[in-house]
Amino acid sequence: MSLIIDCIYLLAAAVISPMVAYRMARHKRYRSGWAQRFGRITRRYPAKKCVWLHAVSVGEVNATRTIVEELKKRLADFEIVISTTTDTGFSRATELFGKNHAVFYFPLDFSPVMRRAFRNIRPAICLLVELEVWPNFVQIAHHSSIPVVVINGRISDRSFSRYKKIRPVVKNIFKKVDLVLAQTDQYAQRFKDVGCPMDKVIVTGSLKYDTAQVTDKVEGANELANQLKLDRVAKLWVAGGTGPDEEKIIIDTYLKLKKQFHNLRLAIIPRKPERFDEVAQLIEQSGFDIIRYSQIKNHSTEKSNTEPRATSDESRIILGDTMGDLRKFYSLADIIFVGRSLVPMGGSDMMEAAALGKCTIFGPYAFNFQQAVDDLLANQGAIMVRDEQDLLRTMQKCLLEPDFAATIARNGREIIRKNQGSTAKSVDAIMKLLNSR
Repeated sequence: MSLIIDCIYLLAAAVISPMVAYRMARHKRYRSGWAQRFGRITRRYPAKKCVWLHAVSVGEVNATRTIVEELKKRLADFEIVISTTTDTGFSRATELFGKNHAVFYFPLDFSPVMRRAFRNIRPAICLLVELEVWPNFVQIAHHSSIPVVVINGRISDRSFSRYKKIRPVVKNIFKKVDLVLAQTDQYAQRFKDVGCPMDKVIVTGSLKYDTAQVTDKVEGANELANQLKLDRVAKLWVAGGTGPDEEKIIIDTYLKLKKQFHNLRLAIIPRKPERFDEVAQLIEQSGFDIIRYSQIKNHSTEKSNTEPRATSDESRIILGDTMGDLRKFYSLADIIFVGRSLVPMGGSDMMEAAALGKCTIFGPYAFNFQQAVDDLLANQGAIMVRDEQDLLRTMQKCLLEPDFAATIARNGREIIRKNQGSTAKSVDAIMKLLNSR
């Protein structure tokens, strides 16, 4: 079976290699970590037992913060290692965990590569965030009697449709997974439908509720406000985690809003760093002046207070073209639009915005966060807009009726608070599995 899978991978590699080469050259992606991708991984504490946790990219890495902390408490004699697939995921994992844990790129799922990785890591248990169930990975773990657990499990509509078409193959893979900790009843049923034994699927809720910090203050937000003169702004609209074709909708809406609300400011923070220059060009082409936060972030507060590019003109659009500052922008916002949702890209994390007590808006394509969408909308803790016209009307209502916006914000924060607790349930299940071995 592994030989067949490896042959399929080789064919796929031949097809996608030109695209990978282009991204390496054009966007400077996939340039690092190739020794790790081929299984050459070094642990910091090889004498300890090991938990191998894999999270694909930034969103999945962020979702693991509380579970890593809880595992450290309950498994003090274990080493926890974290793998990720994307460059941005690696950067975020290094930022969050690099001081205390080994962070590396996930090995390619060719059987010789994966066997080398397992020999070097020697995990006692493997935790896969959301869905990352690779055939050779699972096969090698199963043959080595290493339990595999899917945490924060979900199967999107698109993945579910694809899996149903090849159910016999998928069933053979998923039956080797020891435990699935699903976000919702719907996702749990989908895991069962694609072949997970019913007694191995448990609903524990979403870890992202736990990682959404219910707070009024975010470290570094005051400095950001001083640098960008946001303390002088009456209303700030933040569009965070935006995607292609979405920024133009945001900018066009802002242009219309400025005619009515002269003291409104806009900050756009694209999801992917390789699009920063593209969005900057789009802003300039729209006729607005631009403030690129990257150009003033490292200046001292004193210097930024005298920087003319960041001062008087209230029509300037702020571009958040740095990594790790989205929550700071969110904490300063009056209204937040959560991106990749007006276009069919699955949405971005709206739980962070709601947890900060902000009036939160997103579009109709937030299917990657379905549980949060359902909970927030059912309890009037966020607003879904259908299109550009609906976004304009909703923004006008929120700006004209601050009590309405404040009610949405309060409801959203309370919903986040009520849904927390997945971390403890997940770790309880993991500990029970480990203790049964």
